[in-house]
Amino acid sequence: MKVDQTIELAEVTDEIFEWSSERFDALTIPLQTATYAIIATPRYKASYTGLRKAFLDRYDAKGLHGLIAVPVFTIGSPAHALAVEVTLRPSLVELGVGVPTTVFAFPTAQFDERAGILDEWIETQESSLARRGLSRFGRTICTAAGRARRCPRPRPRG
Repeated sequence: MKVDQTIELAEVTDEIFEWSSERFDALTIPLQTATYAIIATPRYKASYTGLRKAFLDRYDAKGLHGLIAVPVFTIGSPAHALAVEVTLRPSLVELGVGVPTTVFAFPTAQFDERAGILDEWIETQESSLARRGLSRFGRTICTAAGRARRCPRPRPRG
């Protein structure tokens, strides 16, 4: 499985509130047609950014039905981790997104330790993903993060 596209909203800030922007509308299509996604944003004032909100507002209720995603926040401290659960997750669920894991909140002060933090998070989510038949998604997260050698391998059934 490969990472198809990263949508960098900072590149279209001049058009984000223009509802007739063809360039911005084109950015919504890859997420509508994706199977899996990592929805990442920095935490800002106890929530996700207005840029992320404006992007998600482009979709109708249940407009991303069938998408499986992991919400990711970069946070100032572990005390901010709950913000992902109470802000971004409900917004994604409203759009029809399946969120099968706990959220991944990454303290920016621990950037140099990111590989170990990600490995630990993936390990804690492995059984939850497997129970839902989503082991492949777990491997996709690893691959997207450049951690392919440490990714869980499929277990034989039987």
